[in-house]
Amino acid sequence: MKAMEANPQKPGKRKSWLKDLQSKWGLNSLWQVVLVLIVFACTGMTVLLIKQPIFDLLGVDMSRGGFWKTVLYLLLVLPLYQLFLLVYGFIFGQFTFFWNKEKQFFNRIGKLFKTKKG
Repeated sequence: MKAMEANPQKPGKRKSWLKDLQSKWGLNSLWQVVLVLIVFACTGMTVLLIKQPIFDLLGVDMSRGGFWKTVLYLLLVLPLYQLFLLVYGFIFGQFTFFWNKEKQFFNRIGKLFKTKKG
């Protein structure tokens, strides 16, 4: 109900979730939102498909969990995911959007490792 109150539209009408994403991401059109969502979908599917062959190549059995396997998974998959976002972003004409998101992502990670002076 709060979402309805915060939205100054006609009673009973809500903005679509695509328009919400368009506004949040600062995109120019709903078509651009759809392209960005397609990039996310393609990236996720690609990482899902290549994860197992990479671990097989490295001789890592992921059938049972474990702390070090999880760390290895994150260290290998996170950079691949970021790379594929840029590749698919380029293919679908959304490279600038994803490049800006990558810069934000790495700035946030960088802030985690900075020491505070004072």
